[in-house]
Amino acid sequence: MSQISISHLSFNYESSCENIFEDVSFTIDTNWKLGFIGRNGRGKTTFLKLLMGLYDYSGVIAAAVDFEYFPFAIKNPSQLTRTLVDEIYPDYPLWELQRELSLLNLDAALLERPFSSLSRGEQTKVLLAALFLKPNQFLLIDEPTNHLDLEGRRVVSQYLKKKPGFILVSHDRTFLDNCVDHVLSINKMNIEIQKGNYSSWLLNKQRQDQFECNQNKKLKQEIDQLKTAAKRTENWSNAVEKSKNGQRVSGLRPDRGHIGHQSAKMMKRSKSLEKRQQKNIESKEKLMKNIDWNDSLKIRPRAYQKERLISANHLSLYYDDRPILNDLNFTINQGDRIAIVGPNGSGKSSLLKLLLGQPISFSGNLELGSQLQLSHIPQDTDLPTGDLRDFSRCQGIDESLFKTILRKLGFNREQFEKNLTSFSEGQKKKVYLARSLCQSVHLYLWDEPLNYIDVLSRLQIEELLLQTPPTMIFVEHDRSFIDHIATKIIEL
Repeated sequence: MSQISISHLSFNYESSCENIFEDVSFTIDTNWKLGFIGRNGRGKTTFLKLLMGLYDYSGVIAAAVDFEYFPFAIKNPSQLTRTLVDEIYPDYPLWELQRELSLLNLDAALLERPFSSLSRGEQTKVLLAALFLKPNQFLLIDEPTNHLDLEGRRVVSQYLKKKPGFILVSHDRTFLDNCVDHVLSINKMNIEIQKGNYSSWLLNKQRQDQFECNQNKKLKQEIDQLKTAAKRTENWSNAVEKSKNGQRVSGLRPDRGHIGHQSAKMMKRSKSLEKRQQKNIESKEKLMKNIDWNDSLKIRPRAYQKERLISANHLSLYYDDRPILNDLNFTINQGDRIAIVGPNGSGKSSLLKLLLGQPISFSGNLELGSQLQLSHIPQDTDLPTGDLRDFSRCQGIDESLFKTILRKLGFNREQFEKNLTSFSEGQKKKVYLARSLCQSVHLYLWDEPLNYIDVLSRLQIEELLLQTPPTMIFVEHDRSFIDHIATKIIEL
């Protein structure tokens, strides 16, 4: 066991006026299975690249291990998979590689195939196996689940659970719970480490947020009471002071010494109340700095004229005359939230493309309701050049509503002026999410909408879909999301 020590780390991009990290210090053990979480754009991938020495920074990063970054950059994907593994680490015993592949439910025969011929899930598993072969390496695993189906995520999480130590960036709650024992979170104002998995971290965060909200409310009430008391005492003091110059009563002069003493006493009490008030204000200002307000999102589903929107009977899809989906039967009615699940390559995205009217060869019967209006979130995150204003105009959506939704999903105002090509993958996906939420339609078709999306935003989206349930069909590999949202499941 060794340690990775971060001392007074500060970093910012030349194009940004704000620091990504500012005077950050913490220490982690290399045997920790560390889940790394935080809002999109807060610097998770940047931090991993700082560990790799890819950027200049101020401060100190000290470690007795070498870092390896996943996903590994592939220069020639057409080469044999075995050759690629040899390039990553040439000195491995073959039986060790075979053992790693077996743990990942992969047949060693794929080593003799071109790497480009493997599915994206198989590529992910092969690279993880190769990187874990290297001795004295600490893996920095950046969002490995984006190309894994439900079964692949289960297998890889079980694989990582048996490994000694790594940093894992992932937004899949079930995946994190299965394989991490510590959580490193980038908050709004600091970075913190907790022992446990994602669920225990979330529970602790909710408790801390609730405590701070309650404390904030209590201090606010006390401050209001102290202000009132201080003002009342000051008024009394001023009134007593004026009575020093008052008229005689029964021929007696006012006891100015006694009155002055009483006035000074009241003024002293007033000052004491003001100090207590200021102390409470200072305590209040320290609260709720790290609370990520999950502002409620809204969706504007449109009711269709009939109960049934879509029906399919004996539907089969083909790719180059090769069947990719056979004899499928289903109906989509108002209010259905249907999850399409199945292994990679089973035809999930192709089915969505067919419903969108894209050219997909099929046989059987497919009936879509007349004048059915659809909103689509694509699986990829390619965006045009330009800023958010250009995008909203091109898409014909309300710019103000569009930006309001993005603000609620964690965008800061500085991001609004940047070119879309500079966005992180998670931010690009949020652009498509916000566009879809701006559209008032009968049916929402979302293809892996949560890829790259941070866990806090996932919770917001879940809450939205449960509070204002639209009719939708979605492809997703986040087990928690499917369990919470789907009313029906089509398994391919």
